[in-house]
Amino acid sequence: MASPKETTQRRAQRVRRQLKKVAGERPRLSVHRTSKHIYVQVIDDAKGHTLAAASTLEKDLKGSLKTGADSAAAAAVGKLIAERASKAGVKEVVFDRGAYIYHGRVKALAEAAREGGLSF
Repeated sequence: MASPKETTQRRAQRVRRQLKKVAGERPRLSVHRTSKHIYVQVIDDAKGHTLAAASTLEKDLKGSLKTGADSAAAAAVGKLIAERASKAGVKEVVFDRGAYIYHGRVKALAEAAREGGLSF
């Protein structure tokens, strides 16, 4: 029987495999969350480069947030990544939720990124 870590990795790879089929030339908006923080990157898989990144560990966000592990923090990171992606010239992305369910903090981040101008 597979361990929980292997199961999670398999789920994330399944999601990424489906994204690569529909992505075309669009970069990937990848989300990673922990119990204390949330991280997001815009990744160009063709070149293997990170175009933009944001997290709740950054000084300007860390001081203004109550905690890095709630939906409000995720929404703030979503707005920040949308700004940074637009500065990098990215308007359309594919959303890579990894092994996480599209719910709670992941959903708040995605909705804030859409409000900030990213299209996915």
